[in-house]
Amino acid sequence: MLKSSRFLITAFISLNTSAQNTSYQGFSYPDNASNAISITFDDARHSQVDNGLSLLNKYKVKATFYVSPFNVEERVSKWQKVVKDGHEIANHTNKHLCTGNFEWLRQQGLSLEQASLKDIEKDIIDSQQYIKQTLGVDAKAFAYPCGNTFVGRGANTKSYVPLIAKHFDTGRTWLDETANNPNFTDFSQLTSLRIDGLTFAEIKAMIEQHRTNNSWIILAGHEIGERGQYSTDINALEELINYLQKPETGYWLATVSEVSNYIKQHRKDIQ
Repeated sequence: MLKSSRFLITAFISLNTSAQNTSYQGFSYPDNASNAISITFDDARHSQVDNGLSLLNKYKVKATFYVSPFNVEERVSKWQKVVKDGHEIANHTNKHLCTGNFEWLRQQGLSLEQASLKDIEKDIIDSQQYIKQTLGVDAKAFAYPCGNTFVGRGANTKSYVPLIAKHFDTGRTWLDETANNPNFTDFSQLTSLRIDGLTFAEIKAMIEQHRTNNSWIILAGHEIGERGQYSTDINALEELINYLQKPETGYWLATVSEVSNYIKQHRKDIQ
């Protein structure tokens, strides 16, 4: 009995030591920053170009915009300016398919539960072609509408993450509970943290909580204006930018593709 207990203790210590040695090896960003951070917005909502663009340009901050053609179409000249100003344009599908549990989508007779991999791939390619033809951009990044990464139902459910890995350098999810470990993260399933509906103090507390392991923090919002369930408070956004741009805070603020390209070039084998 005693011999067995010693064996279990030795095995536990060995396993724990091994985990400590291999779980994290550190990561370095430009300008000695301890963390990378990207500000992103979904859907190409009108307030992003009507309200948010001038603020971002004021501070020379480059954001990543995951756009859907049906919204771009109503502000084409402004979205062309977004490109000209050096922001990143990324793909958010053509039809914005999510789970049919969203009633607004069911009213159109659409849902991911009813879709196939062929359907979603066509929708993604249609959006990619529109972005190229209208904005002159070959989008390298993608965001899953509503954060849903599946098609089908039950035993017939399939992930469309492999399609995103095939067509894009990165894919970003939504409403996650963690940031991205640069030495481990799957670029086709990057996590993001919601900034809609939050005050600056709440956003600051959230990002400070997620700074472990030199993480890459991706922030995601929708409207830009008054604070709401799907709206980022424009004053909180300005306070956030001011905070992130202070060298002493240790953040490298860049677009999703800029950060992902840097990490790919500098990380070693997945740890």
